[in-house]
Parts: sequence; structure tokens; C-alpha cells
Amino acid sequence: MAKKILIIEDDANIMHGLGAKFRVDGFEVMFSDGTDFIGSLISEIKISKPDYIVLDLILPNIDGFELLNRIKGDEEIFIIPVFVFSDMSDEDVRARCHNLGADYYFLKEELNIDAFVMKVEKIIKNRSKLA
Repeated sequence: MAKKILIIEDDANIMHGLGAKFRVDGFEVMFSDGTDFIGSLISEIKISKPDYIVLDLILPNIDGFELLNRIKGDEEIFIIPVFVFSDMSDEDVRARCHNLGADYYFLKEELNIDAFVMKVEKIIKNRSKLA
């Protein structure tokens, strides 16, 4: 059964580029462009039960920090690994994400889509070896 990944990203080029790459590598891909409300997105996550989430912090209608906090504070979905993929390079932002429960933090400026997907897949593969 294919692993499901939810990509929460408002940049259509990045969102569809990530989606295409993950699909080619066998993932079932779901998307949110961050225009929904936080409560409805949390409900969608609970219903769809993705195995992984890629989260941009800057979204049109959603505060990415608050979304991360809500995901990691919810007993039904806190276990889902969250890969933050952001333009925000400030160390305080990175620390805040880790304090809120982000599993991994990547800077968009340091990685292109292919490199990011390769890193995520390597982490997933290594996690599954430990399970």
C-alpha cells in the first residue's frame, strides 16, 4: 500500500513539483494550498490520515506555526512526522518549529525540489528500518 503524504504549500510550482516527484516515487499525494481554515485542515488530516506532512510556514489563511502546534497537540495525529520546508532561515524560527514538535526543518533556499524529496525519502527509509 502506498504511503500518503500531505503537502501544505501555497506556491503552486513548488506544490506540484513536490507532488510529481513523490508520485513518481510511489507516494499517494494530497495537497492543501493553505487557503482553508485551520480547523477544517485538521479535520481533513484526521480523516485522510497521511503518513507524512510537508508544511510551509507562510500560508494565505493559516499560520503555519499554529497549524504545527495543533497537529502536534492533537492525540489523534501528533505521531505524523512533519517536514517543515520554509523560506524562513532565522535560527529562532527553526528553534520555534522544533519546540512545537516539527520532526525536520529544511530551508527552501538550500534545497531544490529533487534534493528535498531525496532527503525526505532517505529519512523515511531510515525511520522504517528502525520500526
